[in-house]
Amino acid sequence: MALFSQTSQQGFQALLWKCRMFWPVSRCQQLFAVSFSILSREKVSYFSFVTSSSTALPVDPKGTDVFPRKKRSEIDYEEEKSWDEEPKEISEGKLYLSSAGAPKKWLMSQVMSRQYYTEVQPPEKPLQAEEWNRLKESFRSPKIFETVMFNSMIRCNSPIDVAKSLLTHVAKSDGDVTYSLLVKYLALCVQQGQTSEIRDVYDIMKRRFKVIESGAYNLLIRGLSNSDQWRMALTLLEEVKKIMIPSRTNYESCIKAAGRHQEMNLAFELYHEMLAKDLVPTLDVLQAFFDFSRGMKGAELQKELFGMLLHLRENQIYPHKAFMRSIKLWFESIPGGNWRGHLTNIKDSGQCPVCNHQLEDSDLTEEEYNNLREKLVRDVIHGTDLFRKTSPQEFQAFQTFVEKRLPFDIVIDGLNVSHIKPRKMLCENLFDAVNCLAKENARLLVLGRKHMLTNSSNWKREIMKEMQNKADFFFAENISEDDAFLLYATLQSGKHCKFVTRDFLRDHKACLSDSLTRHLFRKWQRGHQIVFASSVEGKHIRFLPALCYDCVVQTTGDTWHIPYKDTLEEKYSYRVPRKWLCIQQKR
Repeated sequence: MALFSQTSQQGFQALLWKCRMFWPVSRCQQLFAVSFSILSREKVSYFSFVTSSSTALPVDPKGTDVFPRKKRSEIDYEEEKSWDEEPKEISEGKLYLSSAGAPKKWLMSQVMSRQYYTEVQPPEKPLQAEEWNRLKESFRSPKIFETVMFNSMIRCNSPIDVAKSLLTHVAKSDGDVTYSLLVKYLALCVQQGQTSEIRDVYDIMKRRFKVIESGAYNLLIRGLSNSDQWRMALTLLEEVKKIMIPSRTNYESCIKAAGRHQEMNLAFELYHEMLAKDLVPTLDVLQAFFDFSRGMKGAELQKELFGMLLHLRENQIYPHKAFMRSIKLWFESIPGGNWRGHLTNIKDSGQCPVCNHQLEDSDLTEEEYNNLREKLVRDVIHGTDLFRKTSPQEFQAFQTFVEKRLPFDIVIDGLNVSHIKPRKMLCENLFDAVNCLAKENARLLVLGRKHMLTNSSNWKREIMKEMQNKADFFFAENISEDDAFLLYATLQSGKHCKFVTRDFLRDHKACLSDSLTRHLFRKWQRGHQIVFASSVEGKHIRFLPALCYDCVVQTTGDTWHIPYKDTLEEKYSYRVPRKWLCIQQKR
């Protein structure tokens, strides 16, 4: 059934001709055109919304006057107030919006939008103006109806024609289509791979708005890079460079597009450009390089990919299982390379059971250890804002306490460990940990807080007294920063001393003044941090011993050993993986 009568089609074509008189519009064969003029001082500007979809949209036959003349003060320019809105990456068909930097009015709108987010079901087909009006009037908060409806359309992946009919209605009713609604429409187009629509929205934005913010550029580049017009995404990337530093998403979308079309030199060029701007690549784009390079020849290509594996090593990044498989398949696909990969578990001694290679030792040399200890004291303990939460007098008292009792075998972050099992009393958790770690007569130091000494529902006095018979305790003020205490006591005790905390200590690594010391700190941490492990029954606390071998990517030239995790998770986890990929080159 035709969506337009012949009369209305003729009227709409006449309006489209008027639009063309003001703007040279490319690709505007479609019958969706809404234009309006806005008086600003003595200057008149015109906005034309024209897209090239082959499907028509329902238009109210009586609504022939789509050129409402309003003074600038009469039009609510919401788009000028919402340019800080930045759509994040679309994942699994959903759009997530960031509110960072957004004005209060817009933030309140988003909060209310989320409140009713699930209560709006988008129509299955385009609606007439009267139907949209009825829906809006029945909505609890009409002022945010369009925002909530577009969010629901994105969530439900509604047909483009339905979204267009809402935009048509908004433009005719309000005299304007706000920037934020246009971005939401763009998100829906990107989600569905509507390349021509993406290009049309870009043309409209360039003509209509002085500024296109980073969120819209992210969507435009993402949408075009996944299409046969992917080179236009490269053009947009160059456009972004002129006004801001492109985002990681911008670069990675273009890198993947180049890789999909086997233009690996371009992909690597963009990758290095991205690194030069201090943009950290995601595991997703690193995995894409190995996938796209499968079966390809070239020493330079291999050098680049080996460099990515060393990037994982230097940054203590562990690939997830899918990424590990991509690495394995790439090695095995190298023409004439004779590489073979096997999954394995490294022995406690650090020997690989597949190739019998001994992995690197986790211990530091005496010189490295002394260098690390000196710089930690200088940069982390004395060079940070430690004394904002800890007085110099308290830390001095702690140093005296430690010096009189050195050396310790294990230093425990008591408050941190006490939260291991959420359903148990805090003192019981700590008591179980002390009992577990005190075996074999290990000398323990537990760092606690003074509130632990107050008899309470979580801290029983009799249990605390019993623990103090098995370990030395230092009770700091309740607001004190105990990580620095932990590091100081462990390092002062010697190379053999281990520590227990579930904290990754990344803030302290960042305080170190040079990359070599940060590398030493991570290596020392990997070999000295004792990790909590849930028992099968879940009743008892169990700890995994610190590894005697270093858990990072390693190579000897004809072997690679790559630790990996089963799932993609926060890379800053304090847990190191126990599973490895061993890759050997057969001569």
